[in-house]
Amino acid sequence: MCGIISYIGKREALPILLDGLYRLEYRGYDSAGVAVVNHDGNVGHIRTTGRVDELASLLAEHPIQGSFGIAHTRWATHGAPSVANAHPHADCKNSVFVAHNGIIENYAHLRAALEREGHKFASETDSEVLAHLIERALVLVGSAGTLDDAVSEALRHVQGTYGIAVVSSRHPEKLVVARRSSPLLLGIGDGEFFAASDSSALLRHTRRIVYLDDNELAVLTPKGYEVRNIRRKPVTKQVELLTGSPADIEKNGHDHFMEKEIHEAPEVLRNAIRGRVLHAEGTAKLSALDASVEKLSQINHIIFLSQGTSYYAGLVGKYMIEELAGIPAEVVYASEFRYAPPPLNEQTLVVAISQSGETADTLEAIREAKRHHVPTLAIVNVVGSSIAREAGMGIYNYAGPEIGVASTKAFISQLAVLSLVAVWFGRQRNLSVSRGREILEELQQLPHKAEKVLSMASRIHTLADGYASHEHFFFLGRKYNWPVALEGALKLKEISYAHAEGYASGEMKHGPIALITSGFPSVVLAPSDSVYEKSVSTIHELKARGGKVLAVATEGNTEIAKIADDVAHIPQTLEILSPILTVIPLQLFAYFIAKKRGCDIDKPRNLAKSVTVE
Repeated sequence: MCGIISYIGKREALPILLDGLYRLEYRGYDSAGVAVVNHDGNVGHIRTTGRVDELASLLAEHPIQGSFGIAHTRWATHGAPSVANAHPHADCKNSVFVAHNGIIENYAHLRAALEREGHKFASETDSEVLAHLIERALVLVGSAGTLDDAVSEALRHVQGTYGIAVVSSRHPEKLVVARRSSPLLLGIGDGEFFAASDSSALLRHTRRIVYLDDNELAVLTPKGYEVRNIRRKPVTKQVELLTGSPADIEKNGHDHFMEKEIHEAPEVLRNAIRGRVLHAEGTAKLSALDASVEKLSQINHIIFLSQGTSYYAGLVGKYMIEELAGIPAEVVYASEFRYAPPPLNEQTLVVAISQSGETADTLEAIREAKRHHVPTLAIVNVVGSSIAREAGMGIYNYAGPEIGVASTKAFISQLAVLSLVAVWFGRQRNLSVSRGREILEELQQLPHKAEKVLSMASRIHTLADGYASHEHFFFLGRKYNWPVALEGALKLKEISYAHAEGYASGEMKHGPIALITSGFPSVVLAPSDSVYEKSVSTIHELKARGGKVLAVATEGNTEIAKIADDVAHIPQTLEILSPILTVIPLQLFAYFIAKKRGCDIDKPRNLAKSVTVE
């Protein structure tokens, strides 16, 4: 992986491809390259390690022309970052060029067979196998065959996942793309067509898109496109319209996308709850659930599937569901569920949570759940994504594009949606109308309260500067704010590279407290809730051993300031909704520490925004 952009049409391809690569930078990568073909079959093929800026500099020195081509940003999986390992890859004759996302699981076997046939490989990657397979297939299909025939033949031998874009100097004015468990969509223009792994690469050029499904192949020419399935049968696809605007993928005056996205929390909350509150009934209006109310009334077990930040959102969701609906819930890493699923039956609801809707492990876990014939629900941000289309029911976050690799606003929107889901299930059980109203009314107040937290950003900036030199941190919380502590630790380690661990506060005495020495920093979540006194005790324990404490407390609390070294405040809110506010100071804290340390905040090392390989 990580990003693919392709173009065929009447304009010069290179500026479009480069713009697309810049739009895909947020996904994370270590190298980049392009292959552009002109009408005479001449190919310009340039790759480099490092940033897209470096590729652009090379192309300025060695310009290439042509009206169709492919480009790729690579995030290393097989083979270290190097020019040879960068995409697009070529065959032996430098006539077939392939950009690939995914993992070819049987590449070692295929490579050995191809080498025995005389093929010469130039890289260590699994992806290069595809170029040589297509080269061989072109011979097999003969002069009467087409590039798409050869791609179909080559893919018959492939085990694993792929989103690919293919061009050939021997087949000018044709672009072939295909997918299996790796996202790919077509962009439909006026006499021009695009293919990309992410809609952000297309937004400046077209809003009309076609989502490819697994085992589908598309042939693009300047005159049109055709989609076929693995058996080469034509498939009729619906053209859909992208939402959003190019401004959504700009920084709009902020230093980083992450900073912008943290400050979008109030609007994200408004979007997540807009049109979804039924005040009189004290419940949520969620069309996907309302349409399946009879089936969902039988649910007696809920499993949340997710990875990373979405996993921590699931932990909060578990607490919400169990408190409001009395339904036992568990949270399972999707990567583990696939191989060791818990007992499932028709009264189990499996809920997948994913910002991108393309997380490979979560997508495969949903498919595993469907094989057990259990109902599935997706909570995703990206409209039309693979998980959204795979699940039986879906709820969108409507957080808008999230460009920063470290998730911020998507987490907040996930919590808002989960609170709506919990109220909905609660009202189907024994939750009173008055309690439902209380939660929903407070949820509607949270955008304003989030604005109050964000108004204290300069205060948190000052605090963060005082902690930026530390290399180790603890983040501690109880009950609803234990998952927030985990998320706060993840944010700090992701973007500042400081070592941070999140714990349930009660775990401190069971080992971690051995690390507390003079000046060791801990961030303790201590809002005024049902476990507040326990949180105060945790702070005392840390201070008694010389630790340094930054507490997140409720406005008006004067006790915390007497025992903690530093305090960041949030407005008073319901305990069940407090994570939506307590996480904002932690996001700002991580951001300002990373900024002080000079880190690449939007593109932290080794990380990809959307993990589309297992």
